Amino acid sequence: MEAPSLPNALLSLPSPPSPVIFEAGPFALRYYGIFIALGIVTATWLTGRELTRKGYDPTLALDSLFLVVPLGFIGARVYHVITDFDLYADDPIPGVFEVWNGGLGIYGAVAGGFLGLCLFGWFRGVSPVVLADAAAPGLILAQAIGRWGNYFNQELFGRPSDLPWAIRIAPKNRPAQFADVEAFHPTFLYESIWDLLVCFALLWIARRFANRLRDGDTILLYVSLYSVGRFFVETLRVDPAFLIGGSIRGNLFVSSLLALGCAMILLLRHSRPPRKHPEPG
Repeated sequence: MEAPSLPNALLSLPSPPSPVIFEAGPFALRYYGIFIALGIVTATWLTGRELTRKGYDPTLALDSLFLVVPLGFIGARVYHVITDFDLYADDPIPGVFEVWNGGLGIYGAVAGGFLGLCLFGWFRGVSPVVLADAAAPGLILAQAIGRWGNYFNQELFGRPSDLPWAIRIAPKNRPAQFADVEAFHPTFLYESIWDLLVCFALLWIARRFANRLRDGDTILLYVSLYSVGRFFVETLRVDPAFLIGGSIRGNLFVSSLLALGCAMILLLRHSRPPRKHPEPG
């Protein structure tokens, strides 16, 4: 086999190693869990900075984790199991609980996490929408980090590819229809890069247009921008997914609906002038 050229070698992704870092009896430390934990820590730090900038106590970010993380985790797993139940239909127990093998839906995580923020905001007397705006940049940064767990699990890759940065997937992890194909689009990488760009965009917009933004704008912008990137990534992915109408990937429909819906809400919110309060007589 001809050796790859230097530019191709620099661009190429090494084949993922084992998803397990080390094992000790029944305990196994996995890269997937490490990247999720790292994402949570990073998101908490950035959310604290955003709360400080907005004039709120930064410790709210850490305190909220006790509700946001469990409910976000449950929401992520429930979304995945419901939308991909065919993967577990033959052996639902303990399959639906084996989260270390992958399987968390980000839209479910956002819904569950927002429910946690609502409960936390109610307990502490802080608007959950304000908290969500502060959390949005950190959340998308956590997603950018967490996607690398999919790399080590050899999952969420795209169609076969001969590009220099295509990723080689072990035969046992390839879809049946591509059993003889070695290299695929690293869609986890595409999404991670997009998420990082969205994080920078949200931070810049939050500062550049601070006087024009309304409460809830940042989280709406996050959902819309993330969903745009997710839409294009879904057009490349070949992993099993729930289908609508027998042929349309469900997440393709969900991401397009959310991207357009949140963008429309933002436009409508800013197409009307702000209310003028009557001056005291």
